[in-house]
Amino acid sequence: VQLQASGGGWVQAGGSLRLSCVASGRIFSSHTMGWLRQAPGKEREFVAAIRWGVGNSYYGDSVKGRFAISRDSGKNTVYLQMNSLKPEDTAVYYCARSRSGYFSSPKEYNDWGQGTQVTVSL
Repeated sequence: VQLQASGGGWVQAGGSLRLSCVASGRIFSSHTMGWLRQAPGKEREFVAAIRWGVGNSYYGDSVKGRFAISRDSGKNTVYLQMNSLKPEDTAVYYCARSRSGYFSSPKEYNDWGQGTQVTVSL
């Protein structure tokens, strides 16, 4: 599967952005789609994930209550709504697919999109 992420950009602190990720191939109900991010000089970290079949969602501690992941199965698209953005959210955001069902580590993901830059300024 190929993943195409979009929706990044520049926003002031407190603002919102919505990221989208379109998958070109089949996503099975047993798969998990995730968003991960990597800031300059830091390791890639888990942001959010959603189980494609049942729709259960999971979040990293730093984004709980501010970000929301969702999916549209008919459009093969996963979204990340980001609210109350902070400068520390600045990073390249990647969408990815896990076929194993595990999602909290970047190592669990098999397929990656190209990333979209999110910059949050004061």
